[in-house]
Amino acid sequence: MRFDIITIFPEYFESPLKVGALKKAQEKGLISINFLNLRDFAFDKHKMVDDRPFGGGEGMVFKPEPLFRAIEKTKREGNPYIVYLSPQGRLLNQKIVRELYEKKHLVLICGRYEGIDERIREHFIHDEISIGDYVVFGGEVAALVIVEAVARLVPGVVGKRDSVEKETFSQGLLKYPQYTRPRNFMGYEVPQVLLSGDHAKIEKWRRQKSLEVTFKRRPDLLKAAELTPEDKEFLKKLGWKEDA
Repeated sequence: MRFDIITIFPEYFESPLKVGALKKAQEKGLISINFLNLRDFAFDKHKMVDDRPFGGGEGMVFKPEPLFRAIEKTKREGNPYIVYLSPQGRLLNQKIVRELYEKKHLVLICGRYEGIDERIREHFIHDEISIGDYVVFGGEVAALVIVEAVARLVPGVVGKRDSVEKETFSQGLLKYPQYTRPRNFMGYEVPQVLLSGDHAKIEKWRRQKSLEVTFKRRPDLLKAAELTPEDKEFLKKLGWKEDA
């Protein structure tokens, strides 16, 4: 899996990409992460990548020429999927993460200031993605989120593949509660079913807990989740209404 990141602050990524699973994934060659400093594609002597917007208004806008040159460079080694990170994009979720993983080569454009020239947005990108309904300083933090979320799906990046398949959102539900030693903590006991050794009962308990947590915290997710008749019967006991 290859990521090309277009940014004016490549140094922003130095620390996060040198620790943990992302560091190991790069060392193993499972993923590659490359940076294109947008200022390297500005040909004027001041390396200007932004300018004032036509029509007036506050802030600055990324110029089209440097962005176009940077995008074109990424195309020399394949057919990448170009993504612009901005608050106006599709709201990121696990389904979109899987879509991005299938592309195998992503170019992530980190917006700043008041955004990018609309001609780039309209004619030279394939997708526009937001990580939430809020505003941050730039797209770099969003790029890190996408890199980490997508990298987790690459075989070998996460030690136990089963943990990826059962984590939060992977099946459209929030994850069930987890417990570890000691069995008794300040009088609070681990649920007995988890100590039973009966794997069928444990799986049933975990499924029901996932359903319960999702119903209480994110009931909107249930509309798109794949629910069995048994799941629906359990949810109805909690007060869930299928047509609501």
